[in-house]
Amino acid sequence: MPEGIHGVEWLARTRDDRDLAAWLELMPYARRIGVSAQLEPQGEGLLFRLDPQSGNVGNVMLPALHGGVVAAFMETAATLDLMLASREPRLPRIVDVSIDYLRTARLVPTYARCSLLREGRRLANVTVTAWQKDAAAPVATARLHFVLGDPANHHE
Repeated sequence: MPEGIHGVEWLARTRDDRDLAAWLELMPYARRIGVSAQLEPQGEGLLFRLDPQSGNVGNVMLPALHGGVVAAFMETAATLDLMLASREPRLPRIVDVSIDYLRTARLVPTYARCSLLREGRRLANVTVTAWQKDAAAPVATARLHFVLGDPANHHE
């Protein structure tokens, strides 16, 4: 079990309670860059938010978010979304990520929504779309592949 994960029961309980704050609390980098998550107002899925913070700026002339911050935000969103959407409590580990940067990500609130494309016995595929003012004009999209670990047998 990774440090901070308090066992399979804790993972199952926080998942059942949809306690995203408990999961984010265990992710120092996500806290540092300003990631938060909430259930969609319509009750379908999750909506992720990246708060505008000066420490996240990569290009001070624009100012624009650092591409690595955008990538970390999208990876965090995909991981948490998968943990909640999977058929049973699992600990996903990223295998591969492909990101398309489509527009300059300005220093304003950034949002993301995920879609679980496939969940197999061992692997899962998730897509993420990140936008700022208009969901129809994404700043980036990503496709991520995960290995699904059994939390009872997790030895990292």
